[in-house]
Amino acid sequence: MNAPTSASDKSLPVHPDVEAEIRKLAEETKRPAQLESEVERIRSSITRLTSSSIDGLQELTSELQELQRFLNSEVQRVQGEIDGALAGINIIIDTIAPWKSGPASAAPASAARAVRAGPAAKY
Repeated sequence: MNAPTSASDKSLPVHPDVEAEIRKLAEETKRPAQLESEVERIRSSITRLTSSSIDGLQELTSELQELQRFLNSEVQRVQGEIDGALAGINIIIDTIAPWKSGPASAAPASAARAVRAGPAAKY
């Protein structure tokens, strides 16, 4: 009268070692899922960090290229100013060159003045 009517209603006694093994297997099946989750989280973090590092490096590269362009333009500007200054110095040298040869021919006259006496000798 208390007999089960179907096979699914029958309960088999479970040995404690078997139950412990089933729990252990159940935990192990959860571990790969947790491990996959951790691996995916780490991959995502690495991708995000790498992406931001690459973005930072690209920004730094563009800033350095802009700085290089600026420095090249400054070098050209300063070189132009140096060339202009040298051209001015050459004009001055060309203008003064005849004067250098002039006082050499006037040296005897200067010696004659040095012999003079009086107030004019002081100047």
